[in-house]
Amino acid sequence: MSSTQRDNARLERRLITTLTDACETAKAEIPGFDWLTHTVDYAAFAQSLRVTWVFDTRANKDHALASGAGQRMEELTAAALCDADVAPVNMERCIRFDSEEACNAQHGGDWRRRLAGVSAAQAGKKPR
Repeated sequence: MSSTQRDNARLERRLITTLTDACETAKAEIPGFDWLTHTVDYAAFAQSLRVTWVFDTRANKDHALASGAGQRMEELTAAALCDADVAPVNMERCIRFDSEEACNAQHGGDWRRRLAGVSAAQAGKKPR
């Protein structure tokens, strides 16, 4: 394993740890919030990092964002990235809000495809 691959693996482990802490905090504070995930291309880290906060329903997502929870999730994300020793990134580009309900309707529950930005039509499949 090259030094760069080793460094990326270490950073990935730190991100998982700190974002898991952020997730657990949010689950205790924000009704309807279920889980979060991240995606990144280490060759273009700052431009590609996405942290997706997932709610159970669209209604709970919309309610949380209308009540200011989006700001709290941005704070939790920023703290997690700082704790993982990630250089500052554009939070507006980095953070996404989504719901299980929307993924089920638009991608048949296939989060891998949804996070990759592939529509059901592009994948040649109808959403379930």
